[in-house]
Amino acid sequence: MPSPPPPSGPEGERIAKFLARAGVCSRRDAERLIGEGRVKLNGKVLDTPAIKVNPGDRVSVDGRSIGAAEPTRLWRYHKPSGLVTTHRDPAGRPTVFDHLPSGLPRVISVGRLDLNSEGLLLLTNDGALARRLELPASGLIRRYRARAYGRIDQGELDALKDGITIDGMRYGPIEATLERGQGANCWIHVAIAEGKNREVRRVLEAIGLKVNRLIRVAYGPFNLGTLGPGEVEEIPSKLLQQQLGKGH
Repeated sequence: MPSPPPPSGPEGERIAKFLARAGVCSRRDAERLIGEGRVKLNGKVLDTPAIKVNPGDRVSVDGRSIGAAEPTRLWRYHKPSGLVTTHRDPAGRPTVFDHLPSGLPRVISVGRLDLNSEGLLLLTNDGALARRLELPASGLIRRYRARAYGRIDQGELDALKDGITIDGMRYGPIEATLERGQGANCWIHVAIAEGKNREVRRVLEAIGLKVNRLIRVAYGPFNLGTLGPGEVEEIPSKLLQQQLGKGH
């Protein structure tokens, strides 16, 4: 029989949230780790996420001690093309986390950019913050510049404001602005709120364009700015509080 959860006081924090705030993983992944028997509380393997961690409790994952959450931090990173946004890639491809500058603590990404996409990727030591920023309910707009092969006019792009369904998948309103033509290619500024997997590429392909370069230039209030490929810059805590509120 599963052991009953230990008593927890009013100051306790749910174990999944504790692990997320400590930068170990997302809350969802924390529940998976618990289900796999990889998380211990005060030396006992947990078999349920329905418990709280209290001050003084000892938590470990895979035998590694997890301390209390550090203050929340957020970084802007200019992801180059050719890196996957994962900590480990089964195919052995180079990852973002293999190429981060030394000196950063363990971080996780806010969402992802696919292998051939580049530009702004937010990194944080707080899994709960990452999840909050990823949710469509956050209302954060993701902005991209896309270079695509093909010809199109602004009227065709304006039709995307009503959203589009592709192979049964519904994509919400998309703001797309034609910047300029460049030979057989065109540059388009795209703004989306949901950030579904490969959304920009799939939507533009559905209207006859083939994206051959995709750069994320902004995520909510945070911009790529002048960061060079591979560069990382921490967002000052005061600015982070101003942009996200003290409850971040």
